[in-house]
Amino acid sequence: MSVTAAQGFAAAGVAVGLKSTGKPDVALVVNRGPRKVGAAVFTSNRAKANPIIWSQQVVADGVIEAVVLNSGGANCFTGSFGFQTTHQTAEKAAELLGVSAGDVVVCSTGLIGTGDEVFRAKVLAGVEQGVAALSDDGGEAASLAIMTTDSRPKRSVRTHDGWTIGGMAKGAGMLAPGLATMLVVITTDAELTSAEADAALRRATGTSFDRLDSDGCMSTNDQVTLLANGATGIHPDLDVFAAVLADLCQDLARQLQGDAEGASHDITIRVVSAESETDAVEVGRSVARNNLFKAAIFGNDPNWGRVLAAIGTTAAAFDPYDVDVWMNGVRVCSQGGPDRPREEVDLAPRATDLLIDLKVGTAEATILTNDLTHDYVHENSAYAS
Repeated sequence: MSVTAAQGFAAAGVAVGLKSTGKPDVALVVNRGPRKVGAAVFTSNRAKANPIIWSQQVVADGVIEAVVLNSGGANCFTGSFGFQTTHQTAEKAAELLGVSAGDVVVCSTGLIGTGDEVFRAKVLAGVEQGVAALSDDGGEAASLAIMTTDSRPKRSVRTHDGWTIGGMAKGAGMLAPGLATMLVVITTDAELTSAEADAALRRATGTSFDRLDSDGCMSTNDQVTLLANGATGIHPDLDVFAAVLADLCQDLARQLQGDAEGASHDITIRVVSAESETDAVEVGRSVARNNLFKAAIFGNDPNWGRVLAAIGTTAAAFDPYDVDVWMNGVRVCSQGGPDRPREEVDLAPRATDLLIDLKVGTAEATILTNDLTHDYVHENSAYAS
């Protein structure tokens, strides 16, 4: 049920012609209370889409009544017309729901730099149809409506101690960190203050979506939104809630990794024995963004030399001649030199595990990425056409 698994939420997904396929392209998620707590994290890209600029203002007071999302158009770099479109979208939803426009978050995804009166009219029509179609079990429809190049919807639900968290996500390309990646909406019927929701969300995204670095390309529209309504009347242990939320976010992040555009390998990079978590993240990300390494994995080539070359570009503390590297359980590099024969490494499975032991401390981090394939290049060379 996704975002309607928790009590007190309604959702809808409708088709208004934003997508040439005729598939659903506008979604709504509405918090029916009793509390209307909201928190969000946004892309750190300086080039921000109009919905991001609007939603950053909305979430400032910690109150969110509803989220409107459209696929089929990013509404980014569309000038004042685009911001007016976002504003009108929130106003239309507010009018129909009987709430304040300043409490309506707007999210958009699709091609950058396009938008006209037809786009605006379709989005506004989608809001009207979406409000009319709101349902307590509309989470699945909403998750379908936010898809772009996704091949499947991403949903996750967790229930613990009488409260529930439900989430949906979209994203298959431009997956790189910056507080958040892709579009995600998460709902919970636990009772939280806005400060508690914000802290838990930032803690969860920091070890999940922020660690997904599929192609190194940061979107202009990335946003993760958390709605909490306290419908159960249960105020959870905050550490427990944050842990369950992080688990749900990690599940969604792995679903996004598994549906990355054109990918044939899902690569989990675990960096251990680092001096600090920051160092571990930097090392893992240097490998995740190395096109030579990613191309080697696509070719089922356990070229561990490219791993050492990548981590050598970082400022992390380690001795390049005392690093061990494992690929799918085989130690191919020991103390910066050859170990087991490459022929022992089986890279045929989609799941690929890379372990890097820096041998300087106790910190660790895991980064998720994908290989670089012909299909990825083809899909993104023809995206606008």
